[in-house]
Amino acid sequence: MPEYLTTAEVANLCRTSPETVRYWRHVGSGPASFKCGRRVLYDAKIVTEWLRGLQEEANGGKVA
Repeated sequence: MPEYLTTAEVANLCRTSPETVRYWRHVGSGPASFKCGRRVLYDAKIVTEWLRGLQEEANGGKVA
């Protein structure tokens, strides 16, 4: 996995659309991102931690 992911790559990883990832960014519920010029990037480690946190929430604090 690359060190930084684009919005489209995060969407693919989450099996959703880039528009949904943009919405998450807009409302502040998605993984942390930053701008590099005009492009929004996501640190792959942060995305992984964010997904793990969602999984823990869904499983009552336990990672399956």
